[in-house]
Parts: sequence; C-alpha cells; structure tokens
Amino acid sequence: MSLAIVYSRGSHGIQSPLVTVEVHISNGLPSLSIVGLPETAVKESKDRVRGALLNSRLEFPTRRITVNLAPADLPKEGGRFDLPIAMGILAASGQINSDQLDRLEFAAELSLGGELRAIKGVLPIAVQARNAKRALLISVDNQSEAAMVNGAQIIGANHLLEICAHLNGQKRIEPVVSAPVPKSSVNNIAPDFQDVHGQYHAKRALEVAAAGLHNLLMIGPPGTGKSMLASRLPSILPPLTEDQALETAAIASVANHSIDLAHWRIPPFRTPHHTASAPALVGGGSNPKPGEISLAHNGALFLDELPEFDRKVLEVLREPLETGQITISRAAQQASYPANFQLIAAMNPCLCGFYGDESGKCRCTSEQVRRYRSKISGPLMDRIDIHLEVPRIAHKILRTGNPQGEESSAQIRQRVIAARNHAITQRGQPNALMTAPHVKLHCRLDQTCDQLMEQAMHRFSLSHRAYHRILKVARTIADLSGCDNIQAEHLSEAIGYRKLDRGVE
Repeated sequence: MSLAIVYSRGSHGIQSPLVTVEVHISNGLPSLSIVGLPETAVKESKDRVRGALLNSRLEFPTRRITVNLAPADLPKEGGRFDLPIAMGILAASGQINSDQLDRLEFAAELSLGGELRAIKGVLPIAVQARNAKRALLISVDNQSEAAMVNGAQIIGANHLLEICAHLNGQKRIEPVVSAPVPKSSVNNIAPDFQDVHGQYHAKRALEVAAAGLHNLLMIGPPGTGKSMLASRLPSILPPLTEDQALETAAIASVANHSIDLAHWRIPPFRTPHHTASAPALVGGGSNPKPGEISLAHNGALFLDELPEFDRKVLEVLREPLETGQITISRAAQQASYPANFQLIAAMNPCLCGFYGDESGKCRCTSEQVRRYRSKISGPLMDRIDIHLEVPRIAHKILRTGNPQGEESSAQIRQRVIAARNHAITQRGQPNALMTAPHVKLHCRLDQTCDQLMEQAMHRFSLSHRAYHRILKVARTIADLSGCDNIQAEHLSEAIGYRKLDRGVE
C-alpha cells in the first residue's frame, strides 16, 4: 500500500479541527516533502520523524514521500503532527497494520529516539475525538489531562515501538478509563474571610458581587486591605459545573498552562501586573493565543492599582465585558476565545493615595483627583456594577476583630450558592448577565422604588447602562434576602454601591 490516511487534529482557538494526514510513497529520488500550509515546527518534523524511525530500528523508505495535511487552508503548527506523519509512513510502507487507522486519531511530538512527548492543547483534541467516536493515541504525559473528558477513549504510549506493537496485535495497550474527577474544595487553597478583621461593608459587597457575578471596584487608601479582600473572593465563589470546568481547562491547555486536576472545578483567579500589555491581557500574537481575560473565563480577573494600567490596555476590556468573548484578528488568521470573566479591581482615591483619609495626609487638589480618576474612562466605569469604598479601620478592630468571631468563607459561600442557584432557576443565568428584556421582566419596581431610582438618576446623572446595572445589583441583593420583589432597602444599597458616580466630594 503506497497511500495511507491517518487522522489528527489542528488548533484554532479552543477548537481542534480535524486534520487528515495523507502519506504517499512513490518512485523517485529519496525525499520527504510536507504540504498543506505547515509552519516551521511542522516542516522540521521530517527530521524528527526520520530520526525516530531509524533509531527505533524501523525502515525509513528511501523513496519519494509526500505528506499532505488537509485541509490545505488551515495553518498547521507545533509538533503534534510528528506521530501521525510517522504512522502514515509506516502504514504506507507496509510496516504496520492499517486496518485500525480509521478508528484512531494521533497527536504527539517525537524525540529522535522514538519517545512520545507531550503537546499543548490536548484537552480540546480529546473532546473532538470523543465526538467523532475515535480513540485518541497520545503520550502518557498527556493522558491524565485527556482523561478528564468523560466518554473519551484515551490510549497513552511511551514509545513509537509500543504503538507499532499495539497496531500489529503483538502487545495491546489498554485505554485509559475516564474516572470521575472528585469535586474540589477551596478550603485548602484559598485564603479565608475569617482572617479579615472589620471591613464588614466590603465583605458584604464582595458577597453581593459573587452571588450575582457583578464586576466590582474597590477604592481606598494604601494598606486598607483591598488586595487582601480580593484574594479571598475565590473562597466564596460557587464551584464550576463540569461543562464550565472543561471549557476553562481547555483554554489553559491551549495556552500550555498546567491543570490542577484536584482543583479543576474551582473558578480561576488571575492577577496580571499593571505593566501587562494589551495582547497579554486580551490575547494576541502572530498565531493568536489566549490572554488573561480568557484564562479567567468562568472566574475572576483582579486588576490591582487600576489607574496604573495603560489607558489603551484598559479600553480593550470594554467589549469582552459586554459580550463574554474576544476575537483576535491577524493578517494570517482569526481566533475567538471565550472571556466570560468577573472583573475585580482596586485603586487609590488619588495620586498620593490618601484623599478622604482621616490621617489628613492628602494635599491633592480636586482637579488633581479628577485627573487621576479620569485615567479610567467613563464607558469602562459604567461597566463596573459596584464601586466600593474601603476606608481605614480603627486599630482596635484591626487588633481584636469581632468579639463574636469573624464570619468564615464557608458561611458566606452557602448564601452565595443559594442566591446564585435561585437566579439561575428563576432567570436561567446569573443576574449580571441579564439582558435588557430580562431586566425589564425580573427587576420591576414599585412606586416607592421607582421614585427613589428617579432621584438617583437625576442627582448623579447616571447613564442608561448604570441604571440597568443598579437594578441587577438590587435583584441580587433581593435574592440574598430571599425576597421575590425588589424593595426600597435593596435598591438603596445598590445605589450606594455607585461611589464614583457621585464625583469628587
């Protein structure tokens, strides 16, 4: 047989489209050519494959070998095609039995000695292979990650010779059984709110933000606990569903980040430094890769010292905050990544950091304060549901805390999960994701609340987007209280969370 067809998978965003590897051996001068839009790493596979076959004491045909990677218009990158190319050469030259090739997919890099090496993005490959009802043959270093996909048939091997023996019926490799991954607990990996003394208003706001998936900005002098509070948000977030966890893990797999299988159901929490560039934050590169907002998908993105980020960098957050996804366009290709993240940010009230502080250290003028805060644009600020003031607390509270004991994250998380489940049951989604028709339907106000809202709109010159976000936050507060309708106290609390709409006081 001079023609062999082997199946593999490419990479496009978090998708893994099918790539058919066609290998043809014909008479002519000895050569190996690869066609089908291969990039440099794929072109170099000819040398890795040749070395792997010869060092495994297999025959490398001294004839003309043509490898076609179809479809031809899909860019091919990485070393994942080493193994399928090698298997195609072995099948076309009659060294292995090709009867099973139509029921298998291959994806692994080869060493010159014939060992199989791990590749990135194996999780989306396993999902697509399962959907195509084919077994996936990969390196043993990737098999634990691929086995996270329920129903996938994963075959892990260490060496090329093991695969040859498996296909020729000499020594069968047993598939890895996809064992159910145990539910994760945040108790051992996330800091607890019990460690935070005082700041009860801030804890309440973070509870509301977690229950409704609302974006939140904390404003306060240095050292008041903004970063400490934000780092404890993961401890009260509801665990991810299996589908959410799989999608989040797929993004990490494509980005070549390690996946903690013991805690894969815990929402991600990303904290990029304020020197991060726009491509680092939203993704980019000549071959588009996911950025921090996609790595925070189904979790939270914490931006500390928000005004210190470049303004252009912050502006790129506006669209994904609304749509929940990011599309990266380059001359060669375009890729879309999910980016449904919760934005948590922190900033000082002014350049010196002490505006409004009881210490009286601030000497900034009102104009200087406005100029500092204007580093964050109005449209971006409109997309942040909760503006929270975090003042300095009294020394006695800092030293002793609450005499009755501080509330633990486990206690807060129970209320958050109950409110989130209620919102999903009643409205099909967390409150922050409600569209305008849903807000109109589920956030109706009585006459008293309507008058209160009208006064707030007039006094603070709120935009229509801010109006809807206040209603969504009020809806979440009502859910936490177990109320079916939004009441005046719920609406008042939600309006109180629009600190920056009041300007410099």
